[in-house]
Amino acid sequence: MTTRKTHGKPAVPKNSASLVLYRSRNNGIEVLMGKRAKGHRFLPDVYVFPGGRLDASDFSHPVKRPLQAHVKQRLSHPGDMATALACAAVRETWEETGLVLGDLHNDTLVADLAGIDYFARAITPAQSPIRFNSRFMLADAEHAKGDLAGSGELVDLGWYSLHDALNMPVVDITEFVLEKMIRSTDNGSLNISHFSLFTYIKGKSVVRQETL
Repeated sequence: MTTRKTHGKPAVPKNSASLVLYRSRNNGIEVLMGKRAKGHRFLPDVYVFPGGRLDASDFSHPVKRPLQAHVKQRLSHPGDMATALACAAVRETWEETGLVLGDLHNDTLVADLAGIDYFARAITPAQSPIRFNSRFMLADAEHAKGDLAGSGELVDLGWYSLHDALNMPVVDITEFVLEKMIRSTDNGSLNISHFSLFTYIKGKSVVRQETL
């Protein structure tokens, strides 16, 4: 990840959530990604998964079905914000791609969280002027409704094989997620057995693995 050094106290990471929508095809697992527009302050012109910052409204977001208990427990550490983070991931995905996990009632999104899993967290390095504490969640695209239609925040939006995605312009955190998914793919099926934390210590990336 390319960063710019800051002076003084490091920025406090903002809570954020990304949803990795995936589907099985003859060429293996495909994921939904788009390129961040050139005008973005944070990571312009790189391919990312749909996602964004946790908003205050996510804490009162209507929910059709809740997170599974084990997912909620894992997502609640650190902080008791599991449902809000999952709602943020679903909301951002809807806004950026047009795809809905749940239902729309008069343009109000009612999130269905039952099919979501949580498998990785990443913290932006301390020297970055903009920092995020990002949670990466998984959902099978068969649970998503609607037509793929970007809002303009992500361009070149589409489905990419894991290997093709690795050859696109991505930052190290996205590369880490893609490689983790490749290692967890068996005969076209995804089976992730470890939770991973991707962070930085003294400027060097560090990965911590925990069995799910």
